Amino acid sequence: MIPRVVTPCIGVCSTALGDDVCRGCKRYSHEVIDWNSYTDKQKQIIDERLDGFLIQVMSHKLSICDAAVLQWQCQTQRVRYPAHKSPFIWLFQLLRAGAGQISETVQFGFVVDAAYRTTPLLQLRDMIDREFYLLSEAHYQRYIGMYIHSDK
Repeated sequence: MIPRVVTPCIGVCSTALGDDVCRGCKRYSHEVIDWNSYTDKQKQIIDERLDGFLIQVMSHKLSICDAAVLQWQCQTQRVRYPAHKSPFIWLFQLLRAGAGQISETVQFGFVVDAAYRTTPLLQLRDMIDREFYLLSEAHYQRYIGMYIHSDK
């Protein structure tokens, strides 16, 4: 059984400022507005899309070398993470909570890919978040925005 999908909102909504894609949770503006009226299946589809985008970005910069250690660190650091999801999702939550406190990534169950080893984790986390947003925005423009904006 898949756990109930909770809102991906992180309290940093930019759709109220006119963005088509929220810079906080990466949902489309209409998804933010209509979230409470969606069925569990509709919420799951949105959640899976967001997870897929985030995993895609994360896996190009980081590798999970020990998921059990990563999970233990999330628990030890009291980082909320969805245990039923990919360890990359856990890792993003960990980086969001404390990227500046991690010096030895292996002790947290992950390694930074060679091309990004000299990039500070805080900067890498921000880079991942930005690419996650750009991927969501590109998907919106390609599959949603062109139809919504052509009606105006």
